[in-house]
Amino acid sequence: MRARGLRCLVRLAVLAVALSTGTVRGSDPGRVQGSDPGRVQGSDPKRADWPQLLGRDRDGVYHGPALAESWGPGGPRVVWQKAVGSGFSGPVVAQGRVIVFHRIGDREVVESLDARTGAAQWSYGYPTSYRDDFGFDEGPRAVPVVADGVVYTFGAEGQLHAVALATGTRLWSEDTMRRYKVAKGFFGAAGSPLVEDGKVIANIGGKGAGIVAFDAKTGKVLWTATDDEASYSSAVGATIAGRRYAVFLTRAGLVGVDPATGRVQFQRRWRARQAASVNAATPLVIGDLIFVSAEYGPGAGTLRYDGSSLAELWTSDDALSNHYATSVHHEGYLYGFHGRQETGASLRAVELRTGKVRWNQDGLKAGSVVLAGNRLVILRETGELILAAASPEAFRPLARAQVLPATVRAFPAIADGLLYGRNDKTLVCLDLRR
Repeated sequence: MRARGLRCLVRLAVLAVALSTGTVRGSDPGRVQGSDPGRVQGSDPKRADWPQLLGRDRDGVYHGPALAESWGPGGPRVVWQKAVGSGFSGPVVAQGRVIVFHRIGDREVVESLDARTGAAQWSYGYPTSYRDDFGFDEGPRAVPVVADGVVYTFGAEGQLHAVALATGTRLWSEDTMRRYKVAKGFFGAAGSPLVEDGKVIANIGGKGAGIVAFDAKTGKVLWTATDDEASYSSAVGATIAGRRYAVFLTRAGLVGVDPATGRVQFQRRWRARQAASVNAATPLVIGDLIFVSAEYGPGAGTLRYDGSSLAELWTSDDALSNHYATSVHHEGYLYGFHGRQETGASLRAVELRTGKVRWNQDGLKAGSVVLAGNRLVILRETGELILAAASPEAFRPLARAQVLPATVRAFPAIADGLLYGRNDKTLVCLDLRR
């Protein structure tokens, strides 16, 4: 395996493809106490939160107040910014708090900040000895999940932790790599867990424990399924044909399991022939259609699941092969980055049902895409933020601004009209509201 190929793989670990410190120690040894556009009338404000990777429904769609159509010459207003530790883990937002998961020294740290001011509220940490074999970032990769008043994190060494959202108090934790004898892999653990019906479900990657469900309140193991190794993709919960599924893209391929029992309901191999490969994008479920995508050969495709079997609508490695960033869907079209990050990915619009490329925009390199109404919010690795029309007719940018220094690989969060994005040193809060 060539060194260059290995080095480019690290950039896929973003899934999950992120320094403030407290002053008074609490009783918990791990905790440090520190100081479519338009919202539906009468809706729960929590619906505008961004509590996990890719937002409320893990599909990259923003729900909240309308965003501005232009930003002026200075770009969006900076509400606040804060130094952060290392890591590719993006921020999440819930109940007026921004949750940051990063590495400070030899500790993986979960931190709660005031969403409006950036002021530190609490910090919880634990030791880590993770070392990247290729000399890249050694912080956590997986984005936290907030559900039912609990923050769940999955560290680079497979440390699964649950802490109280209000106080940062440890509730339970599990060393999954040690328990299930999971190999380190290229870049450690990176897939965010899925919280579904009182369970925390994760692609652990152990023998007989490829996918494991833990009780969300206690951490007790409820079931295990498959022998699939862990990928860098995060699962999504979806209802298809009236039934609930946890849909994973493991290192081996697409897997749909019953979240109640762990029974495998469907699966399809989706893996490159070469060892130097990574599955990183989250599957998109649109009705009874599943869009799955990966680089290094498997390519992309849309499959239909009727409750009993998978049928292929199309597959191609020339349509929308996501290196790490998950695409978004809007009115029958997919928008996302196609191609390898290190060779210059292009932004594309592709028909969901046919794979036909409607337009291709070169020169943007890699980045992430969020759908806000009929607009695309694109955060490039260079730190440039772009607002563009979500239209299959052409790439039409409406506003552009440099908001962070390169390199930006963590996924941003957008909640209540505020965007939270980070690079390897700084977390910034930007006002995108009208």
